[in-house]
Amino acid sequence: MSFSIHTKVFLTLLLACVLVLSGTQAFVHWSLQRGLVELAEAREQARVEVIGERLIEIYAGEESWAPLRASPRLWLGALLGRDWPEQGRRGLPGEGSRAPPWARRFIGTHDQADGGDGFDWPPPSTVRGERRDQGAPIELRLMLLDAEGALIYGRPELLSNTRRFVLDLDGRSIGELAVIAGPPVAELADLHFVERQGGRLWLIVAAMLAVAAALAYPLSSRLIRPVKAFQQTARRLAAGDYDARVAIGGGDEIARLGRDINALADALGRNDRARRQWVADISHELRTPLALLRAHLEAMQDGVRPLERGEIDRLHGDVLRLSRLVEDLNDLARTDLGALAYHMQEIDLAEILREDIDAFRTRFEAAGLDLAFDNRLAGRHDADPAVCAPLRADAGRISQLFGNLLHNSLSYTDSGGGLTVTLDAAPLGGYRITFEDTAPGVPTEDLPRLFDRLYRVDASRSRHTGGAGLGLAIAKNVVSAHGGSIEAHAAAAGGCAIRIELPASPGRGFK
Repeated sequence: MSFSIHTKVFLTLLLACVLVLSGTQAFVHWSLQRGLVELAEAREQARVEVIGERLIEIYAGEESWAPLRASPRLWLGALLGRDWPEQGRRGLPGEGSRAPPWARRFIGTHDQADGGDGFDWPPPSTVRGERRDQGAPIELRLMLLDAEGALIYGRPELLSNTRRFVLDLDGRSIGELAVIAGPPVAELADLHFVERQGGRLWLIVAAMLAVAAALAYPLSSRLIRPVKAFQQTARRLAAGDYDARVAIGGGDEIARLGRDINALADALGRNDRARRQWVADISHELRTPLALLRAHLEAMQDGVRPLERGEIDRLHGDVLRLSRLVEDLNDLARTDLGALAYHMQEIDLAEILREDIDAFRTRFEAAGLDLAFDNRLAGRHDADPAVCAPLRADAGRISQLFGNLLHNSLSYTDSGGGLTVTLDAAPLGGYRITFEDTAPGVPTEDLPRLFDRLYRVDASRSRHTGGAGLGLAIAKNVVSAHGGSIEAHAAAAGGCAIRIELPASPGRGFK
């Protein structure tokens, strides 16, 4: 069964309230019960001490238990705290209404036992447990033993389940009081009261839970309200509405999640605009050469232009430029998708760079441009082969990278200038390759955008050879695929400098 977040939050809050209230009720009940037990035990302890002092006083009168042994009434008087019967029956327990009912009943049935004969202590009702609903009074659970351990009042069979209190007179033991264990704690009348209060406490807990549920439901609704807003915004984003935003307030985790969703919406919006611009730019780049090609063909069909070899060569050149544009678009799309295959192996970077430069040298000379190669690793590597590490890369893609950069400088550098290519060690290990040409330069604010697809700075670096602004975008993807970096900055010679850093093979680098 699947629950909504609202239901889960509500049930979580309600469960927490149930646990807290139930735990509180159980603790209060246990604490009250335990307190009553400790109070009853303390009262019994104090009562036993008082009775013990009376018995010691009786013993001290004649230095013997004989008077107490001969008079059960005297024993009962000690238990109940009445004046001792020094003159006949005056003041004996049971003669007034002050004696408890059990004492009056007991004395009424043992008047003939004043000499001790037939005196049955403790009463049979106590032994049989007939007062288990209230618990027997402490007086009915006391037995007396002399110094030798002989019973004066009590039953031998009950001694095993007793607590002993020594009666001490002037530092010597004159006997013991044995307290028979009372009934189970849960059966005491006071604890029955606690149980009744426990039932009332559970009613209070139930009422508090009802109140907690009434409060938890709107609280859970308020807590998940931002989640519903996030859900609605996500659905709008999924439907293509990239202007959807979440209203954010506060600085907690939910607010941070809202800011992340808004940041995601911004990124999706930028990507969507870039995609639309990308499609528009591609359409423009393809439409222009196709329109020119169509115009030339129609002119020849109409006889405006003669069908000569020169015109056919011109049309062939337009087709080749269009083919290069389509190939560049295909390469860029494949590098973006990661579908371009890379065959990594150890390569000689300096040799590949030298071959590519030599391949372009004739074209640079024809354009009136100088082309120089400064290999700053040559001497160091010859002196110490461990100075540089071999580079693991795709030789074909690295050559394509260098070719795009050489073609870019050839296309945009003014005649009479030149390009200098430098190969050196990177400061943190690896290789650094710098392509630095002469004027015209690139405005500082346009430098970060040079690697954007279809981007050209037409104001200062006009397109002489039909470049579509894809070469640097492809170069960036190739460098990234090799774990390197590429950036553009202003060149000291007045043009643009492209700096590439490629990592060496793992575990090795430059010294």
